[in-house]
Amino acid sequence: MAKYLLLKHYRGGPAPLDDVPMDRWTPEEVSAHARYMDDLAARLEGNGEFVDSQALSSEGTFVRHDGEGRPPVTDGPFAETKDLIAGWMVIDVETYERALEVAGELSAAPGAGGKPVREWLEVRPFLSPCVNVTD
Repeated sequence: MAKYLLLKHYRGGPAPLDDVPMDRWTPEEVSAHARYMDDLAARLEGNGEFVDSQALSSEGTFVRHDGEGRPPVTDGPFAETKDLIAGWMVIDVETYERALEVAGELSAAPGAGGKPVREWLEVRPFLSPCVNVTD
């Protein structure tokens, strides 16, 4: 089994084919989208492939250490994840091909007019633990 992160982007990747921003969806369309996501997560949980999923708030701040006694830097001329990443799902599947299959299902969540959003999802494998070799 290998874990994969399926990233849902607001923007930054290729545009969805049916690109109607969520803030223009009806409450029923938002509910149908969330229900689809919950149903997919339940199916994956039932077969042991679901690990976690979260939607993210649009609020966020960059912070870094900038030396002793200095305030952290909290903004700059760069894209912030709050503008880019809408949420994620973590899955634990047998193969990369299965990760792509699940991502395709996730991309089919309904959006405006009940049509599949067909958004692009970023599929990223988790790093495997390093193996130390000793004599």
